[in-house]
Amino acid sequence: MDLNSFISKTANPVHYKTSWEAPSNIALIKYWGKQEQQIPKNPSLSFTLSSSVTRTEVDFQPKLMSNFDFDFYFHGNQKPEFKLKLQTFFKRIEPYIPWIKEYKLTIKSQNSFPHSSGIASSASAMAALSLSLMDLEKHLFSNIEDSFFNKKASFLARLGSGSASRSINGPVTIWGKNKTLKTCSDFYAISYEKDLNSVFKSYQNTILLVDKRAKAISSSKGHNLMYDHPFAKTRFLQATDNLDTLIPIMKSGDLDAFIKIVELEALSLHAMMMTSSPYFILMKPNTLEIIHKIWDFRTIQKIPVCFTLDAGANVHILYPSVYKREVIQFIDQELKSFCKDGKYLLDQVGQGPKKL
Repeated sequence: MDLNSFISKTANPVHYKTSWEAPSNIALIKYWGKQEQQIPKNPSLSFTLSSSVTRTEVDFQPKLMSNFDFDFYFHGNQKPEFKLKLQTFFKRIEPYIPWIKEYKLTIKSQNSFPHSSGIASSASAMAALSLSLMDLEKHLFSNIEDSFFNKKASFLARLGSGSASRSINGPVTIWGKNKTLKTCSDFYAISYEKDLNSVFKSYQNTILLVDKRAKAISSSKGHNLMYDHPFAKTRFLQATDNLDTLIPIMKSGDLDAFIKIVELEALSLHAMMMTSSPYFILMKPNTLEIIHKIWDFRTIQKIPVCFTLDAGANVHILYPSVYKREVIQFIDQELKSFCKDGKYLLDQVGQGPKKL
């Protein structure tokens, strides 16, 4: 798709208010390393989650002069530390939504999960905000079709957070050019549902909250360390090959093959962190304890449960819904003690955002 097609016209400002709920997502094929304008160095694939969401309300107030401004509230409190990232986002998207210059925005946002702890909060937050922007654009230009609405929302969200591009659709989304699916793009994510095996449509994702504090290093800084990383080129090729391998698996439902790719991707992501310069470790001792117990449980019980990790210490346990009772019992008996305050979140694959 020609990028010029995402550039909207100007329009007379109107007062408008909207609210959207957008999910987080958990990448199975990891995106770690980017070019300018949030273009990924390798394609990625993710499960859209159901319960881990950001809810965002945006009040668009027309201004007498073209002098865009906004206020941002997170869980009812103004957060000046988020202001710079949002300013960068609005500067990037202004060429594509020039009508935004005529508004003062009041943005109120809240998460259903801990912020900055390895669950993709920036993904769901930027997705919810981008959907709200597109909601007003559709109000201004009523001929916008749903397919274009989603593509442009994903396009805008990417300019705020790369992984946010994958929070616009469900149940599985793919972002980035690859050899297997020619319809994929570096500029927005697409939904992969038509050929998805039914076992993955209700796949469970239980998030063990090993550490609820903010990460020692942000994902943005971690991405930047890939520019001069000695293993970056090999990693990008590995992720690309793993995605080409995983897509047929998502169709066939081969869970043994699924587990091998997903766990390899999680450990490869953290290997890049541990071999960056400067190097850093986001896993905690309890993260490793949980991983080893998952491996033992899978071997002994013959239940296809596996783990993945985002950029943090928390462990995402993935398993088919038919094994939910056995896996939750395993978590309560053997894993809960490794979680902060014994906390974990029950989630599963979801269908994507919704207007509130």
